[in-house]
Amino acid sequence: MTGIGITLIVLGVGLLVLNLVLSRRKKLKRLTATEAAPPTAPAAILEPEAPRAPVADFHVHGDEARVTFDVPLPDEDDEVLNELLIDEAVEVVREKRHTLPIDDVTVIVVFAGKPEPREIGRTKLPAPGELPPPIGAPGFTYVHLAPDPFAGEFETDHTVLYDTKVDVPADELPPLASEIRLPEGLARGLRTTGIDPETATGPEMILALLRMFGYKLAETDYDDTFLATKDGTSIFIRTDAYRSGDHPELDEGAINRFLADFSTSRADQGILVTDKYGPLRVYEIERRQPRCRFLTRERTQRFIDSMALG
Repeated sequence: MTGIGITLIVLGVGLLVLNLVLSRRKKLKRLTATEAAPPTAPAAILEPEAPRAPVADFHVHGDEARVTFDVPLPDEDDEVLNELLIDEAVEVVREKRHTLPIDDVTVIVVFAGKPEPREIGRTKLPAPGELPPPIGAPGFTYVHLAPDPFAGEFETDHTVLYDTKVDVPADELPPLASEIRLPEGLARGLRTTGIDPETATGPEMILALLRMFGYKLAETDYDDTFLATKDGTSIFIRTDAYRSGDHPELDEGAINRFLADFSTSRADQGILVTDKYGPLRVYEIERRQPRCRFLTRERTQRFIDSMALG
């Protein structure tokens, strides 16, 4: 072997050793930087935003801050509902104080009721312009009061025999609220969000419940359709309210449109909410497509009872 060949071999071995050394140093630096880096703080767990009582009017009159809620009241006085609205009124004033002067305010007066609001209570401030500390997040929620009926797998009773049919009346349906029993806690919650439980349709009640269980609702390109999202889960909501003159049973066309639109929505689950009766076909659809659910008139009472809201 010539001297030139030996020289080239030595240079090649030297370059190989140099590359190995540099590679180890870079790897050591990466490991050191990783070990020295502070651990990433866990993401904060945010409470879902609770629905608020709709405010019809707010103004300051002398030493009074007057808050009027667009909330239906029961015929008999409900002290618990009144206290909830009084607490909510304090939070309304807390938000308004950034734009309106309340330095001279000593009492908050609360009104509610439709069509004519009436005074339901008042609370005195610790000192002029001084609000009491918040007693919790504003709004009304069932998140910590009951299990979320919309979460997880849908629980639909498929034990109904297929030759069993609900007798669908031929004439017009009465309001759904007149045929179901609402727990006092649920009726009170609906009122706080502006829904009258004595006249509400099935879709109105279910949409209100979605908000009170922490879901965010967004309108879609389809009529009477919403996308409800919470904790990374999405639900395609189609509503079909009964109107005077409608056939009392959910028609095949509405079912087919729901299935077609849900299939292209990419949502995790789909619910069709109606205060009409459901045909027997919905049981077969739910058996074949467990991500779909039909919340029809004859199922509403059982759904409400499942929440155990006293």
